[in-house]
Amino acid sequence: MLRARAGLLADIRTFFRQTGVLEIETPVCSRFGVTDPSIESFTTRYTGPGAAHGETLYLHTSPEFPMKRLLAAGSGPIYQICKVFRGGELGTRHNPEFTLLEWYRPGFDHLALMDEVASLVNAVLPSALPVEHVSYGEAFQRYLGIDPHAASAECLRQCAIDAGISDAETLSLDGADAWLDLLLTQRIEHHLGRERLSFLFDYPASQAALAKVRQGTPAVAERFELYLEGIEIANGFHELTDAQEQQRRFEQENAIREERGLPTVPMDRNLLSGLASGMPECAGVALGIDRLLMRVTNVASIEEVLAFPYLHA
Repeated sequence: MLRARAGLLADIRTFFRQTGVLEIETPVCSRFGVTDPSIESFTTRYTGPGAAHGETLYLHTSPEFPMKRLLAAGSGPIYQICKVFRGGELGTRHNPEFTLLEWYRPGFDHLALMDEVASLVNAVLPSALPVEHVSYGEAFQRYLGIDPHAASAECLRQCAIDAGISDAETLSLDGADAWLDLLLTQRIEHHLGRERLSFLFDYPASQAALAKVRQGTPAVAERFELYLEGIEIANGFHELTDAQEQQRRFEQENAIREERGLPTVPMDRNLLSGLASGMPECAGVALGIDRLLMRVTNVASIEEVLAFPYLHA
């Protein structure tokens, strides 16, 4: 497995060298964190010159924010392979510390980036797979017979009950997006990526995260995820470049944190300054190396591709 991991990383670096994308490094620790209520950051504490009384630092859950600052400074296309950290995630597909590949393409939108993601993944798999593109709305219509962009939270709850999701009758979830996430993970994801690369795209605008929203009926987030054998491998965006809108989303996420009794997180003002200075139009994607290696080596658990999984770290 060590040789398989080393070979995969070498193949990825070869792909980007041949396509002219620059490898970079960014800090693991930051004074700022991720406000997304669904992500739990690890923290550590620095004391010393400049912080005599101590200062909380957040271990990054993704290198996204400093990479965007490099884009705003004129770096051009960049990629990074690094360890990232997330609390509350452990299972056959999750380890609290995992390896992420993240890259950004100035001048690309999410559609162009999906093509490049497919080229990279097919270049490292034992044999190339056909590619499928399924919109978020089409997936819910195909597998559950509902319109995810129009259905109310109560309608989605009833759909979960009718679909036989365990304990759906007694679950108390916050709004339509939480029910959509439940239905997606419990009744749709396992259909995706079977002997093919399945790209799920055009998410509800309310799930835009860091993506642009395309106005229309309905408005949709220009965001995609890639699935292989029912497992999410990558999450990509046509990136939001509006600093004011980004700050509004950070504030909204911290408000949701307060409602749920979670600690608020300092929003990354360095990122907001970078966006305000003029980040180029671009698309970016995060791809889980460990999950990709599971597919390359045909194993069922993330523990099998890690030299030192959580319980042995």
